[in-house]
Amino acid sequence: MPTTTTSETTAAGSGTFQLGGDLPVTRLGFGAMRITGPGIWGPPANPDEARAVLRRAVDLGVNFIDTADSYGPHVSEELIAEALHPYPEGLVIATKGGLTRQGPNRWLPVARPAYLRQQVEMSLRRLRLEQIDLYQLHRIDPDTPVEDSLGELLALQQEGKIRHIGLSEVNVAEVAHARTIVPIVSVQNRYNLAYRTAEELLDYAEKENIGFIPWDPMATGKLAKPGSVLDAAAKDHHASPAQLALAWLLRRSPVVLPIPGTSSVAHLEENVAAAGITLTDEEFENLAKLGS
Repeated sequence: MPTTTTSETTAAGSGTFQLGGDLPVTRLGFGAMRITGPGIWGPPANPDEARAVLRRAVDLGVNFIDTADSYGPHVSEELIAEALHPYPEGLVIATKGGLTRQGPNRWLPVARPAYLRQQVEMSLRRLRLEQIDLYQLHRIDPDTPVEDSLGELLALQQEGKIRHIGLSEVNVAEVAHARTIVPIVSVQNRYNLAYRTAEELLDYAEKENIGFIPWDPMATGKLAKPGSVLDAAAKDHHASPAQLALAWLLRRSPVVLPIPGTSSVAHLEENVAAAGITLTDEEFENLAKLGS
C-alpha cells in the first residue's frame, strides 16, 4: 500500500503542547526504545543507523524524545548523547527510572529512594545533562511506598537535577494520590486505536492539562485487516493503517503526545508524515468506534 511519506512533512504539523506549563514540545515525539537490541537488550544491530534516526528526527521537527535507563539498559541514553549532544535549543529529553533488567524482555520494578537517586545521577551522566527535563517513575514499586519513591524525586527536583516529574502505567487514583506528594506533568500508559483501557486516565489528563504519552501508539491489531474501516480510510488518505492510527491519536485529545519509535530512518519519516494527515469528523468517529 502506498504511504504518506514526504520530506516536506514535519512534526510541526502535529501542533504543540506546553509540558509542565513551560516546555513547548511538538506533540508527535520520538520513543527511543527501539534503537536498542532485540528484547530491548544490548546494542542495536546497526548503531550508525540508530544515530541517524535520532538526527533525522530532530531534522524533521521532533523536539520531544522519550527514553529510559532500562532501554538496553543504558544503550538508548548513550546513543542519544552520541548522536545529538550538544543538544539543539528547545530539545526536550524525557527519561525514566524504576525498572531493572534481568535479560531480554525481562523487567522488574525497583523504586527504592537510594536506587532512584543513583539512576538519576547515572542518566544525567549518560545524557550529558545538568538537568533532566522530564523524569518519569517507570513503575510504582509494590515493595516501596510510593510516598518514598516520589519523595526522593521531589528532593532531586528541589536540587535542580529534575525539572518535571511524570508517571508510567498508572490509574487515575494513583495519579491523584501522587499529585498530593509532587506536581505531576505527564502520564505514560499503553494506549492506541485498538487498545484503550486507559481511556479514563486520558480523560483525567485532559481535564487537568497533564501530558498523556501513549506507548505502543501505532498498534492496530485486527483493525487493519483488508476491507476494514481502518483499511478503507488508510487507502482514502494514501496512507498506511499505522499512520492513520497516529493521526487518530493526535485528533483524540490536545494533551496526547504520541512517541512512535523505530530503528529505521525510512520508517521514521513515514511516522512523522502522519502529522500531515487530517481526519474528517466522520472518519474520526468511525475509527473511534473500533477500539476496546
